[in-house]
Amino acid sequence: MPLGNIDRTPPPFFRQGPSALTKLALFSALAVFLMAADTRWRITLPLRAVLATGLLPVQRVLQMPVDLVGNGQRYLQGVKAAQSAENTARSQLAQQSERAARMDQLMSENARLRALLDLRPALQVRSVAAEMLYEAGDPYSRKVFINRGASQGVLAGAPAVVESGVLGQVTEVYPLSAVVTLLTDRDAAIPVLNTRTQQRGAAFGGAEGGSAMELRFMAGNADVQVGDVLTTSGVDGVYPPGLQVAKVSRVDRRSDAGFARIVLTPAAAMDSVRHLLVLQPMGRQMPARPEPQPLDRAAAKAAEKSAARASAVGRPGQPARGEELSR
Repeated sequence: MPLGNIDRTPPPFFRQGPSALTKLALFSALAVFLMAADTRWRITLPLRAVLATGLLPVQRVLQMPVDLVGNGQRYLQGVKAAQSAENTARSQLAQQSERAARMDQLMSENARLRALLDLRPALQVRSVAAEMLYEAGDPYSRKVFINRGASQGVLAGAPAVVESGVLGQVTEVYPLSAVVTLLTDRDAAIPVLNTRTQQRGAAFGGAEGGSAMELRFMAGNADVQVGDVLTTSGVDGVYPPGLQVAKVSRVDRRSDAGFARIVLTPAAAMDSVRHLLVLQPMGRQMPARPEPQPLDRAAAKAAEKSAARASAVGRPGQPARGEELSR
């Protein structure tokens, strides 16, 4: 197509009508008038209400993706915060549980120590406070190791007691530790006294599989009843008198046997011991026997003269023994 045939005339829109400046001024004045009229007479309020009502569903639909994204973010943040709060709460709960368990243990230990402190002045004997370290490895014996030994004054054969009664006896002593044989051990024995009948006896360990004791060598018709309290008699020179040892739990009287089988429950809880007192044996606290003092010479001569006179009076006509000696 040749270039000379192209129509170079402007479109009719730009050839007719007012100019752009005139239109700008006109529309600006119209906008100012509408704003002033709307402020003054509220003439556009019904129109805006209709437009807002008609556009509300469209706005809601367009707002849904934004709401979904916001709700999803808030949900994820809430889940993360909830998980973090749950982990914190679990950690605090574990700490509180540990603290509560430690508190219960400390309260129990405090009660036992208070009981031991009340027991210690009442014994009026030399005692050493000790703590249990561990149990002996022998499954056929009932022995425990304590953290006091010869350097702290612990002696072999010394009784070991707790606040509820007699626990056992020290059988082995080392410089910094010692071994206590419990009353429920099969080789343990202790003289006891029935507080109801004032009858003495001997209690031995190893009964009921090592969890109880037995009062042996009691006649089948002996006055022993279930519930009788047995204490230390104090006749052995080892245990102080009056300490609780055990309580009678069962009495089996057999017609074909000369002795009754009497099962005892120890007064001290053997499996829950933590602190204990090691006493000095009573034999070490007894005063020494005075040695016989020789009579002086005057007393000896006076005794000899009196004996001679008595013999002379008893045998008339015979010289006294002192005179024979003088001759």
